[in-house]
Amino acid sequence: MPRALDGIVIDMTVDEEIACTHKISVVMPVFDGENFLQLSLPVLIRMQARGEIIEVLVVDDGSHDRSASIAADLGARIIHTEGRKGAAAARNLGVEHTTGDITWFVDADVEVHEDAARIISNNFSDPEVTAVFGSYDDTPLERNFLSQYKNLVHHYYHQKGSKKASTFWAGCGAIRKAPFQAVGGFDAKIYHLPGIEDIELGYRLRAAGYHIRLVPELQGKHLKLWHVGNLLHTDIFQRAIPWSRLILERSMIVNDLNIGVAERWRAALAGILALGLLCATIRLVPWWLPAGLLLMAPVANWPLFRFFRQRNGSVFAIGGILYHQLYYLYSLGAFAWAWIETTVMRRRSLEDAP
Repeated sequence: MPRALDGIVIDMTVDEEIACTHKISVVMPVFDGENFLQLSLPVLIRMQARGEIIEVLVVDDGSHDRSASIAADLGARIIHTEGRKGAAAARNLGVEHTTGDITWFVDADVEVHEDAARIISNNFSDPEVTAVFGSYDDTPLERNFLSQYKNLVHHYYHQKGSKKASTFWAGCGAIRKAPFQAVGGFDAKIYHLPGIEDIELGYRLRAAGYHIRLVPELQGKHLKLWHVGNLLHTDIFQRAIPWSRLILERSMIVNDLNIGVAERWRAALAGILALGLLCATIRLVPWWLPAGLLLMAPVANWPLFRFFRQRNGSVFAIGGILYHQLYYLYSLGAFAWAWIETTVMRRRSLEDAP
């Protein structure tokens, strides 16, 4: 449908007309992310120039580098938390300053695809949808093994997850402002450091009767460099342990994403494999037993193995599946730790009760 702008006739497509019906505000929290912003912000600024979003707010969470000045130079509006408060608090603060009816959260280390705003608008044309989120794409910026592994695993699970989602992802996810405020936003008191604050928000949204949609085509490129130290710390202490606590506290294990029923069986296989290796080492069982279990790992994880091989070849696929067994092991360990912790706390509460 043509429209006139400063004397110029612009022929709008149906998608563009839909995009104009939603006022989308972008909120991007950042802490010492100057190297990321020069890649992640320009695409959002272009979307604003095209009228697909109405504003880009960068919430500087006490950065020590030039994040705020770089974001301002690129055209974003800057808000300061006045000291490090955490991503959850930074996002909440950003929402308070937005003028749109939809808030789109984008992490500073995510470069969203050019069609992302239109995809979000199209999905919010359904009045039943309260929130949407997507995934990392399958071409992460960093090429080292762990960066490829971590991001491809995320892409794989989010591409095959249930479209009727049970949780939320704030790396590239949008939500209607009113429901977000109605449930109290992100829990910044418990999750003062980045972790599972978006997962917990998704659980509260679903419990309140709101609908969350996983949109596989809504994608962004992850710019983060993963190495052994930050990967293990993030996976164990910022993801697995707090997520296990949340599951146990609310007694809810959903059959979706990386905690589905099939994933739990694969994790159990990895645990049996580790036990078999230990028993073989101390000569309680013959070595052929853990060797056979090890050969079963690619079979049990065949869809993921095939995905790895399609993207980066057979050598990477073998390495990726082997590392994935380690991922299952420390995830099992984190859940066991959280279960013991929760059980002890419950017993103490019962003992202290009058």
